[in-house]
Amino acid sequence: MRIGQGFDVHAFAPGDHLMLGGERIAHTHGVAAHSDGDVVIHALCDALLGALALGDIGRHFPPSDPQWKDADSRDFLGAVAGMIEARGYRVGNADITVVCERPKIGPHADAMRANLALDLNVDASRISVKATTTERLGLTGRGEGIAALAVVLLESLD
Repeated sequence: MRIGQGFDVHAFAPGDHLMLGGERIAHTHGVAAHSDGDVVIHALCDALLGALALGDIGRHFPPSDPQWKDADSRDFLGAVAGMIEARGYRVGNADITVVCERPKIGPHADAMRANLALDLNVDASRISVKATTTERLGLTGRGEGIAALAVVLLESLD
């Protein structure tokens, strides 16, 4: 077994939606990002890459590379899923926490779980998506941005 953890944060920017866990969620802002800015998938990719000891998302999909401009983060997750499989592992489970005051995550959590499970080729029962606030403290509490944390367990297929 291998364990990985990941974190991502993006500042809010002008826009009318967020991409979270592959779901388009209406919101008063978008995020400042090179790709679609999906903090859920970015944190999850970092956790998965960390578990494989392959660095981080920026190493594999650098924002300095124009091919990733406005990229769908689910493409990143699909590529990382291929790396997991190629190395003889599968996702045992993933636990993701979104940190924000708004939008409310609960109504979208099951759809996010389904997207992530599909992209990782596992049952949705292996994926947890939940949320917390920072009680109006810090950048997420002041409504300046959104963050996500992820922890994963990879199981060897051997």
